[in-house]
Amino acid sequence: MEMRAETLEAIRRSIARAKKSEFYGKRFAGVEPGDIRTESDFIRLPFTEKDDLRDAYPLGLRAVPEADIVRIHSSSGTTGAPVIIPYTQKDVDDWALMFRRCYETAGVTREDRVHITPGYGLWTAGIGFQLGAELLGAMAIPMGPGNTDKQIKMMMDLHSTVLTATSSYALLLAEEIQRRGLRDKIALRKALIGSERWGEKMRRRIAGELGVELYDIYGLTEIYGPGIGISCERECGMHMWTDYVHCEIVNPQTGERVGEGESGELVITTLQKEGAPLVRYRTHDLTRELPGECPCGRGYPRIDTLIGRSDDMIKVRGAIIYPSRVDEMLAGVDGVSSEYQIMIDHLNGKDILTLFFETAAGGEAERGRLEKTVEGSFKEKIGLTPRAKAVGMGELPRSEKKSTRIFDNRY
Repeated sequence: MEMRAETLEAIRRSIARAKKSEFYGKRFAGVEPGDIRTESDFIRLPFTEKDDLRDAYPLGLRAVPEADIVRIHSSSGTTGAPVIIPYTQKDVDDWALMFRRCYETAGVTREDRVHITPGYGLWTAGIGFQLGAELLGAMAIPMGPGNTDKQIKMMMDLHSTVLTATSSYALLLAEEIQRRGLRDKIALRKALIGSERWGEKMRRRIAGELGVELYDIYGLTEIYGPGIGISCERECGMHMWTDYVHCEIVNPQTGERVGEGESGELVITTLQKEGAPLVRYRTHDLTRELPGECPCGRGYPRIDTLIGRSDDMIKVRGAIIYPSRVDEMLAGVDGVSSEYQIMIDHLNGKDILTLFFETAAGGEAERGRLEKTVEGSFKEKIGLTPRAKAVGMGELPRSEKKSTRIFDNRY
């Protein structure tokens, strides 16, 4: 995204703050903020990687006196040392302001009742949704994840109008509400969905079964949390709050900027963060900048709906597989659900990929026909032939958090 003079100045201030941390004090030992005179100077700075943040454990990213830290959060990763992100009171307040802006963009008002299902604790999601709702003046219903029976009871009894969830849990709730015949007893009108990418077929199922307008909300713990961007009513990408974050799109392999409208990896620099400023942080989320202004009239730049992560890529018999490509392939096959699971095994010296998919088809012949169709479409669009296995609706596992769709058993 083209850098404005005020953005360059904000980046210089952010670098000055970052250099007060142990990590960036060493990383930028030979760099002064005044050295960054042009965008070219800026893109010569090294990227910050997730492993850098792990190496800074526990508080090597802290850029202010310890007495100014009012909260910490941690990323939800399951491998290696956790990433600890410290927040000042201004960081918390800025995050709430961005989140309120997200709610307002989605048309949420003080009259709404916001049903919050993402997790609380060290994870940023639940408390972020709550902060923004309370600042807006809406009623926050801080359920957290799990206990679907209670979720649905409270949703009905409290007349929740806005659902916040991962796409996986939103689908689980939608299916359960539909199964119990409770659609006419819930008052939901909107859903703000984040934390994981989701395909168009899954999107249509959630919207249709819950009867809601859907909004994609974006964020990550390292950069405040969810709430740094959201889609609008025009459903053409997510507006990024570029008064708080500067975004670049780079080639995941080379690190070089991609051309306008080309897909690549999103890289973020914080512009106002105090507790743990980050400079050129590689998110590994794959997207593209959308050119021009959104028809909604909001002036904030947009990125496209996420297509996956650069570290989600799996190679099988020479074919590169992203979950997003499987989503797109299944979306084009009639009679197939959005839900799937991939198992990759190494048997008798050969990689074997088995694709389980859900379908409402009941007859053996019809399921067999669908399996052949899916195998052919997978071969055409992704480049190898899987073993396709049809299963009934609801037979694949559902998640209250994020769904794991690919299991690589080769290693």
